[in-house]
Amino acid sequence: MSTFTPSFSNADRGRPGVALVSISRLQSLCETIAPRYADRARFFPVREGYGAAVTALQRYVDAGSVDVVLAAGSNGAYLRDHLSVPVVMVKVNGFDVLSAITHATTTWPGAPIGLVLHETIAHELAELDGWLNVRLTQRAYRSADEVRTAVNNLADAGCRVIIGPGMACDLAQQAGLASVFLYSLGAVEEAFERSVELARVSRQKESKRVRLNTIVAHLRDGVAAFDDAGQLEAVNPAMLDLLSLQRDRDVSAGLVRTVGPWLREALERGGAVDERIQQIGERSLIVNCVPILEQGVRSGSVVTVQDALVAQRIDRSLRTSQRPKHLVARHRLEDLVGESAALQRVRRLARAAAAHDVTVLLSGESGTGKELVAQGIHNASRRRGNPFVAFNCAALPEGLIESELFGHEEGAFTGARRGGKPGLFEIAHTGTIFLDEIGEMPAALQSRLLRVLQEREVMKLGSGRATPVDVRVIAATHRDLHALVEQGAFRADLYFRLNLLQIELPPLRERRADVVALARHLLSRSALQYKLSEAALERVLAFLAPLFDGYTWPGNVRELENLLARAAIYLDAAGADGADDDSGADLRALFPEFERMTRAGRHTLANTAADEAVATRLNAPPVAAVTGPAPGASPQAALAAADSAASVPRAAPSRQQILSALEQCQGNRAAASRMLGIGRTTLWRILKADGNR
Repeated sequence: MSTFTPSFSNADRGRPGVALVSISRLQSLCETIAPRYADRARFFPVREGYGAAVTALQRYVDAGSVDVVLAAGSNGAYLRDHLSVPVVMVKVNGFDVLSAITHATTTWPGAPIGLVLHETIAHELAELDGWLNVRLTQRAYRSADEVRTAVNNLADAGCRVIIGPGMACDLAQQAGLASVFLYSLGAVEEAFERSVELARVSRQKESKRVRLNTIVAHLRDGVAAFDDAGQLEAVNPAMLDLLSLQRDRDVSAGLVRTVGPWLREALERGGAVDERIQQIGERSLIVNCVPILEQGVRSGSVVTVQDALVAQRIDRSLRTSQRPKHLVARHRLEDLVGESAALQRVRRLARAAAAHDVTVLLSGESGTGKELVAQGIHNASRRRGNPFVAFNCAALPEGLIESELFGHEEGAFTGARRGGKPGLFEIAHTGTIFLDEIGEMPAALQSRLLRVLQEREVMKLGSGRATPVDVRVIAATHRDLHALVEQGAFRADLYFRLNLLQIELPPLRERRADVVALARHLLSRSALQYKLSEAALERVLAFLAPLFDGYTWPGNVRELENLLARAAIYLDAAGADGADDDSGADLRALFPEFERMTRAGRHTLANTAADEAVATRLNAPPVAAVTGPAPGASPQAALAAADSAASVPRAAPSRQQILSALEQCQGNRAAASRMLGIGRTTLWRILKADGNR
């Protein structure tokens, strides 16, 4: 009889493997059937039994070659108890038994028959003795020794034919008895079919398991799977590293001790344990424990562990990559144009604030550049590159301010965003939040803001859990917060918390020496937008500069920027129409602010001239000689003389007189103009005209 030899080529490696365990006569049947399934599986004959078979099979199992074992009788039962792979048993059915009995009675008529079955006898056959006209005695066995005992008992009972497995047949022949092999070709073929299909399914499951384990092994997060009894089924290296466990035989016990409380909590809650923060050694870990449900029934749990530091890095990366463009600070402290003492002090304090992560309060009139300074502090600090979030506390109603700043959960109020919404404090995490017009914040929200500043955590509307935030707060106001505190309109504790470092921005009228340089800077920026030539820029400056010094700048830098942009737009339109050589009258018409200032200045000048006439008579002679009443005249006469002097046109002072007046007034043009009885614009024009001669 030819012997079936399994194939071991690389091309066969993808097919499932079946081990054929047979000690005696079952071997020939397996060798007959195996070639029919050669295209569906690889077969590995094993001719040992029991312990020797386990040793031989384990090498195949460890190598991943064998997925299923096919065996029979007590040998198969033994292998099933000692191997980790499925064992398919060759089953004997009623037809096989009847066929064997028929064969025995036909071959040896009238001979007493002994039947050896695995595990249990067939009580139904005893009732058929009369029908079959046969003397049948049965014995059951569970091990190889019991097979020998069963055959000896049957021989002693007078049986002359033994029906049973291969080992029973061999023992019967040794005792001089006839034998019939119990297993039929059909039974073995049916076992082959089950083995090959089970091997195919096992190979697919094993392939998926190996692939999944490979994927999990490369995860940075720790993953461990447990069955419903809490026994460890799988664990990846990251879990052992995060929990500081050694890779040894006791890893299961150590892992169960560590994660046992989380498993019990999840079991008691009947759900998942989500995002639990646990301190394991020196590490802060984020723990999740979720149940494994198979067809709606809980069959185990999966525990995942993540290093909190890794989660923070991922969070920072996401915030940086997904940050909207409007959350970026564009300005730097270098954008503060001017060299006046007041502005230099602002720069010095701003740099100090940037070097220390402290809360800053910016105060000053509207339009003085508070947000520019806030952005400059952010960009000069260690938080540069992280979010810069600006919010105007006076822009929204109280309810919306609370939602914007602190965020809300889904369903927190009517109209709440689906899925909830993070607040601006969360969005500004690791960066800076700029709260403009802080003096306008409603009183009810001042206490919530104070808690954020104190505890560095925010609580969304509709949430019962606070979220830690790392945010620098820069507040700004044009109001006197100290006065508001005294009036009871602003919380004193919030004021003192905000007023850690206060920077007061001077109005533009108090740093007039910076106006021309600032105007040139702003106009150059507008020139890029409106494509103005250098000549056009100089034309705007030449026209506006004489007007700057006498203007009070109620809108500060913002107003200056608007005036310059207005001039740039006009020149751009004039250039397009070919009217670049137009007179300055059109330009003057664009700036009614200066015209109103001039009219107001004339009125003030008349009143000032009258006052100076009185002062001249009562104290000292003016630089320009004026005829007045004689010394010792009454005050009424002095006032009359002043009125008369104010109504008489006078000649413009000379350059030398202006310089003398400036020297007496220590360079103060406003004081020199009042002394001379002229406007500051006239003074500036005379100096410029004489200087150009």
